[in-house]
Amino acid sequence: MILEILDRCCETFTFPMLDNGYVYLAATRLSLFRSAEDWAMVIEVFGYSPRESIPSTHIYTFASRLQASDGEDPHHESDFVNPIEEGDWLDEEDPEMVSPDAKEVVVRGRTIALPEAEAYAEHDIELEDPPNVQVFELSRYLAAVARDDVLATERERRVNVPPELEQLLVLEEWHHPNVVDEKDRPSGSETFRQLAEVLVTGDIDRYRPSREPNTHWVNWPDGGSL
Repeated sequence: MILEILDRCCETFTFPMLDNGYVYLAATRLSLFRSAEDWAMVIEVFGYSPRESIPSTHIYTFASRLQASDGEDPHHESDFVNPIEEGDWLDEEDPEMVSPDAKEVVVRGRTIALPEAEAYAEHDIELEDPPNVQVFELSRYLAAVARDDVLATERERRVNVPPELEQLLVLEEWHHPNVVDEKDRPSGSETFRQLAEVLVTGDIDRYRPSREPNTHWVNWPDGGSL
């Protein structure tokens, strides 16, 4: 049932596509929750879409039973949060750019100083037009230096998870299927087959991946390309 739900969500475009052409990927996290009767999987994706004013964290919840849902699918719900506050750090003339006069941003109420252009390379971020910085490049920098702040809080992560479910496992990286390919689905993924076994049995030792993680944004170059 678990893999069937995840596969079905691929068909309705509600399963995370890490090379989503509309979103520049910056960070991800996956969490498993379980009780004797129910299960839930939460995947967080922090990134930037030029169609939005500021970067956001997309919280995907897949579950046998949702705590709260306004959607038509009883096994899936999406929520969005904006960990970075709007402000004059955005360029007024080009909102996809960081203002050249910006000195700082506020993330979850914490002020973070913006680095010199040279500092981005320390996190494998190659600026496309240095010293100018694009919002997606800043997003990736913040994911590197303030990861827990840009991803979901515990409360946000559990917003659609029934409260009696206990957290079993948290993955900061894993091997994710390339669901753009119609033949590449969670049911055919070693990662998600093993995670389904963990949810069914409660035994975290069932997760024993043999494939290298690929959830870092560098592995998904088509993200944000549309």
